[in-house]
Amino acid sequence: MAQINLTPLSDIVNEVWGEAGTPERDRMEAQLKEELHAYYVGEAIKKARQAQHLTQEQLGERIGVQRAQISRLEKGKSVITLPTISKVFRALGVKTAALDLGAMGKVALW
Repeated sequence: MAQINLTPLSDIVNEVWGEAGTPERDRMEAQLKEELHAYYVGEAIKKARQAQHLTQEQLGERIGVQRAQISRLEKGKSVITLPTISKVFRALGVKTAALDLGAMGKVALW
C-alpha cells in the first residue's frame, strides 16, 4: 500500500508568506486584516442598501459617486475612508456611529 505524505498547512503558509514574526509575514498578515475589514464594511453597506430596496446606482446618486464605486465598496475592493463611511451610512439613514477604541473608550464619528 502506498504511503501518503501530508504537509501541514502551517509549513505551506510559512513557505509562502515567511516565518511568523518576520517583516514579510507581518506585512502579509496586516494586508489580510485590512482586506477582511474592508469586506465586513462592504457587507454592512450592501445589507443596509438592500434592506432599503436601493440599487447601487441610487445609493451612488445619494452620495455623488458612480455605481461602480458603490460596487467596489460593497466588495471590499476599494479603500474606504471615514468621510466616505460617513457619507454612505448617513445616506442610508444611520443617524449616529461610534468607533470603539477598547480601553480608551468610544469616539463619536457623527
